[in-house]
Amino acid sequence: MKKLLVLAAFATLTTVAGAQTKLVETVTRTGNEIVIPYQKYVLPNGLTLVIHEDHSDPVVHVDVTYHVGSAREEVGKSGFAHFFEHMMFQGSDNVADEEHFKIVSDAGGTLNGSTNLDRTNYYETVPANQLETALWLEADRMGFLLDAVTQQKFEVQRSTVKNERGQNYDNRPYGLIFEKLSGASYIYGHPYSWPTIGFIEDLNRVDVNDLKKFFLRWYGPNNATLTVGGDVDPKAVVKLAEKYFGSIPRGPEVVTADAAPATIEADRYLSYEDNNIRFPALLFSFPTVPRYHPDQPALECLAEIIGVGKSSFFYKNFVLTQKAIQSTIFNNNNELAGQMVFFVLPFPGQKLSAIDSLMRSSLLEFEKAGVTDDAITKFKAQYEANTINGLQSVAGKVSKLAAYQTFSGNPNYLQKELSAYAKVTKEDVLRVYNQYIKNKNCVVLSVYPKGKADIVAKADNYTIPTSGRTRPNENLDNLTYNKPKDNFDRSKRPVSGTNPVVQVPAYATAQLKNGVKVIAAQNTEVPTVTLQLTIEGGHRAAANMPEKAGINQLLVAMMDESTENYTAEAFENELDKLGSSISISASEDNTVVVIQSLNKNVDATLKLTAEKLFKPKFDAADFERIQKQQIEEIEDQENQPVTIADNVFSKLLFGEGHIMAVPVSGTVETIKSITLEDIKKYYADYFSPSVSQLVIVGDIAPKDALIKAKFLENWAAKAVTIKQMPTPAQPQKTKIYLVNKDKAPQSEIRIGYLTNMPFDATGEYYRTTLMNFILGGAFNSRINLNLRENKGFTYGARSAFYGTKYPAIFEAGAGVRASATDSSVQEFMKEIKLYATSGIKEEELIFTKNSIGQADARKYETGGQKANFLRQIITYNLNKDFVTKQNEILKGITKTEIDALAKKQLPIGAMYIVVVGDKALVKPGLEKLGYEIVELDAKGNLVN
Repeated sequence: MKKLLVLAAFATLTTVAGAQTKLVETVTRTGNEIVIPYQKYVLPNGLTLVIHEDHSDPVVHVDVTYHVGSAREEVGKSGFAHFFEHMMFQGSDNVADEEHFKIVSDAGGTLNGSTNLDRTNYYETVPANQLETALWLEADRMGFLLDAVTQQKFEVQRSTVKNERGQNYDNRPYGLIFEKLSGASYIYGHPYSWPTIGFIEDLNRVDVNDLKKFFLRWYGPNNATLTVGGDVDPKAVVKLAEKYFGSIPRGPEVVTADAAPATIEADRYLSYEDNNIRFPALLFSFPTVPRYHPDQPALECLAEIIGVGKSSFFYKNFVLTQKAIQSTIFNNNNELAGQMVFFVLPFPGQKLSAIDSLMRSSLLEFEKAGVTDDAITKFKAQYEANTINGLQSVAGKVSKLAAYQTFSGNPNYLQKELSAYAKVTKEDVLRVYNQYIKNKNCVVLSVYPKGKADIVAKADNYTIPTSGRTRPNENLDNLTYNKPKDNFDRSKRPVSGTNPVVQVPAYATAQLKNGVKVIAAQNTEVPTVTLQLTIEGGHRAAANMPEKAGINQLLVAMMDESTENYTAEAFENELDKLGSSISISASEDNTVVVIQSLNKNVDATLKLTAEKLFKPKFDAADFERIQKQQIEEIEDQENQPVTIADNVFSKLLFGEGHIMAVPVSGTVETIKSITLEDIKKYYADYFSPSVSQLVIVGDIAPKDALIKAKFLENWAAKAVTIKQMPTPAQPQKTKIYLVNKDKAPQSEIRIGYLTNMPFDATGEYYRTTLMNFILGGAFNSRINLNLRENKGFTYGARSAFYGTKYPAIFEAGAGVRASATDSSVQEFMKEIKLYATSGIKEEELIFTKNSIGQADARKYETGGQKANFLRQIITYNLNKDFVTKQNEILKGITKTEIDALAKKQLPIGAMYIVVVGDKALVKPGLEKLGYEIVELDAKGNLVN
């Protein structure tokens, strides 16, 4: 790849207040190489600016990455980096509380932030005319935040972070695994010895001033990279960056931390009980290397060979032998250190000591077998394909540039990375195995279900320390908050330019002789092709045989096994060598096959697709194993509050005997009743081109794509009839249905009913989704602002209407702090009732129109987005101008219409309320709300 350096390594671009913004380098594409073109600048205050120009879609992605993650925190003050991620959305001097989300949403954009061990980033994707607004927002919280950080905001976000920990760690199956592995792998006080979200006791201990000091230390422009990509003029971006960021004072100097690998003198065995699991888990964690170390590519290849995919040693020794439902290996490389983690989920009833032995013997088996040429070829092909697919969106490209600059100082590190992965050899893989894994000590973590401590791999010989060596703490007491001084009024929100003209993707349609409907569109940004084959029926087809519910999901799993001409392992090998993927999934209404390929390998991939679709072997041994897996997975769901809430809610909506009252996966009883002959018959009866549609999107002309579709031509058509179930009666009175989950730190809430509206792109259903946007469809919705931002009850709350060809479901829900369960139900119902009776406010209607109307710029950027858009067109037989009609409806809809829809579609007195939580804790409060309470078990049956 050829770099074009403009004038010199540091060429002056412009002058700001006596100092100079410098152009560091320009990187361009000179041929067909994989590269992300960019320009890199450094502002006088140390802010690095990286710009990627891409006019393929009228969108812009803005990313501000601060080189501070949980690794920069002090002992006893864990979780600060993540906590500040939340505080950065709580307003600044010129942006009111909760306005950041509202402004970006109003502009038709989307935004978020994330924190990991080594960095925190904040990002927005907006229509191109909203670039200045995005930069104004990011600069304001970089330079004008601290005076807006109040004690009240601090307390609300502290509660929100606790709810996030409860939802994603404490109340999630296996949610504490990495917290335990990190604590056991690194010495006390090591930057990686605590989780990013922090410990509750640390969150309880700190105050708002501690948090402000953390900001002053790490959030200066000289510790940040501003990356802007998309439909932009680089010169204009530089001027805007100078205007909004240039006056922000430089922060304290930041030195890159030295690598700090884990040292484990002997195998460390530890265990913990998880109340939410059925399957135990066993994990090995070996210390490896930090990010961008020369051995990283070979270690990733090693992980894949031993533990990933159907040709791996772990799959053959654990999954095929029915000892485990899942096994894998993944290689984590962070800035200071790395880990290779071996993960096995055995079936219940086994001792983890036996799994421990088999994991170790699998390593010996790998040693004897060695590394094949095919394994290296597969690894490189998959890496190439994954890299290219990651460049489909401007957000994907900007994220890579930002990460490369932050951790290597070189936004063009992709070129070095590609070269390193392309050079991996068999000898490299064996060398890193010997160096980091063979006969090396590791952390061995057993996770066991409630009351099953006797199954652990070995008695604990290690306890995670809670004191010991600590790092020197930074002196943060002398830091001062210096606000920028500007020559313009920063309080004035930038005026946006004209909304970009968004073109709905052009497409071509056809119909094969056997009835398959085909739709195709071209997308030339990356050399890939995506195909989606949708076969109508799905779970609903089992309405003809309710005693066999779950058969479609079982069929889908069987189709991912051996074919007439390939074993499952051989098939996957051939696919991987192409860098392609074929995934088949079962949903309520459809079976969906998604095929992804580099365009140079489309023909070979479609040949394999035809083999998988039309020549499944339906082997008896495969069936026995997969049936067992599905039964075990169903029983496991009875432990998981989220799944319990969803399943019980569905059963209430549809009633006993309706196919939709049964999960897509079926029940233990229905799956046990299914035979291999049932699978073959179901495939013969319901797998037909007469109810199928094919979408093709990618770097291929539509006329050529339609030719490619002919791989389906020999598929014999048959008539398919799916039993139509009657629309179930809905509740006459709102009641609470309570499911007990002992000691659950959070409760899951579902509220709603089954409407009489099917999907309609330009009818009442579409208008109803517009109505719901301000109630629970946006981050700034009434429900989310109340329960999350104002009350701190939840990490997130929402409501939505979910519609297909069948009547739509209205559902509102959240995972909430257990102690706030009754208050959360009360607030949900209060917001729904207020909206149903009083309707929308004029300013909310304006916000809805702006947000949804300007979001079109983000709808068709990637191949997947285009494919989903086209799939909707062909599934519902939509006219080409339906998007234009939707925009007309949006612009013309009135408060009177919205209010009438809210009153009609939100029957507050006739809804189901499902609560899954600790009965002893939550029931007394729920009883005070005045609703009748009906107690159910995890399967939705009455509790006597």
